[in-house]
Amino acid sequence: MKHIMCGLLALGLPCLSTAQDKRAAFLTVDESGPDFDVQGEYSGTVDGDGNSTKIGIQVIAQGNGKFRSVGYIGGLPGDGWDGTAEKRIPGSGHMQDDICILKADNVDSDGRAEIKDGNLTLYSGDNVKVAEFPKVRRESPTVGKTPSAGAVVLFDGTTAEHFQGGRMSEDKLLMEGVTSKQRFGSYNLHIEFMLSFMPHARGQGRANSGCYQQGRYEVQILDSFGLEGKNNECGGVYEIADPAVNMCFPPLSWQTYDIEYHAAKFADDGQKKKNAWMTVKHNGVVVHDKLDLPRGTRAAPVKEGPEDGPIYLQNHGNPIRFRNIWLMPIED
Repeated sequence: MKHIMCGLLALGLPCLSTAQDKRAAFLTVDESGPDFDVQGEYSGTVDGDGNSTKIGIQVIAQGNGKFRSVGYIGGLPGDGWDGTAEKRIPGSGHMQDDICILKADNVDSDGRAEIKDGNLTLYSGDNVKVAEFPKVRRESPTVGKTPSAGAVVLFDGTTAEHFQGGRMSEDKLLMEGVTSKQRFGSYNLHIEFMLSFMPHARGQGRANSGCYQQGRYEVQILDSFGLEGKNNECGGVYEIADPAVNMCFPPLSWQTYDIEYHAAKFADDGQKKKNAWMTVKHNGVVVHDKLDLPRGTRAAPVKEGPEDGPIYLQNHGNPIRFRNIWLMPIED
C-alpha cells in the first residue's frame, strides 16, 4: 500500500489565464493542443505485499502545461472505486519537456508518476518503477442506442426542425440552446452529448449546459471530469441531489444520459398531489434511483404545472454538441 500511496496523483493548481483563455473552447482533437493528449484516464494494477490492487487515475488539463490528477484505489469511478474518500488521492503536475510529471498532494513521499506517449509510469520515492498503466478510453454501453419501436425521434442528424431554435453544426450535430417543439408527460429519454475542451476555464464556466425534463428539472451537463460529483456538476440534479458517483468522461468523449422520468401529478384545482421523479443513468451507471423532485429547478424555463413540457437543452455560453436524441412516452 505504501507504494500505491506514494505513486498516486491529483488536484493541480489553477494557472493564471486571461479572460479570452477562459472562453477558449475546442470541439475537435486536432485543435485542442498537446495538453489534450495527456489528459484522460489511466488504469492498471499494482502488485505488492502479495496482493494485486487495481488503480485508476484521472488526469485533468488546466491549461499552459499544468494538470490536476486524481488516483482511485480500487479502479476508476464506475469501474471498481467504492466511493470512499480515503481511496481518492488528489495531486498536481506539469509538463517538463515532453513528459508530464505528477505528484500526490499532501503525501510525504518523493514518489511520482510520469506520462509519456500514452502511458503513465509510477515510481516510488527511491526512484523504483512500481507499475505502468496505459491510457484507457471508456465508452458508454448505451452510446449509439437504437430508438425503440414507437419512439419519438427528436434528433438523428438529418434535421433540427423538431426543436425551436434548432441549429446543426457542419458535422450534423445538434447545438446547444434548443427546446423541443413537442411536449411530453412521462417518458424514457436517451440523449448523447459531447463536452467541449476548455482547459483554461473553471467550475461552472467549463462546458456548461443542462438537460431539462419538461423544461422544469435540470440534469446538469458540465465538464466535471475528475471533480467530486456535486449537484451542480455533470450527472447532478441542480440544487436537489448529487450523483451517486461522478461518471463524467473527459471532454470530447461521447457521453449518454438515459432518463426514466415520471411527471408530477396535480389535482383538478391545480394543487400538486405527487412530486415528479426520475432515474438517471450517466454513461450506463445509475447515478439517481427514483429520485423525488420536490420543486422545479431555479431558472427553469417552464414552471411546475399539470401541462406537458418540452425537452430543453440549455445554452450557458459554452459550445456543446448533441446527437441521437429520442424518447419513449410512458403511460402512468
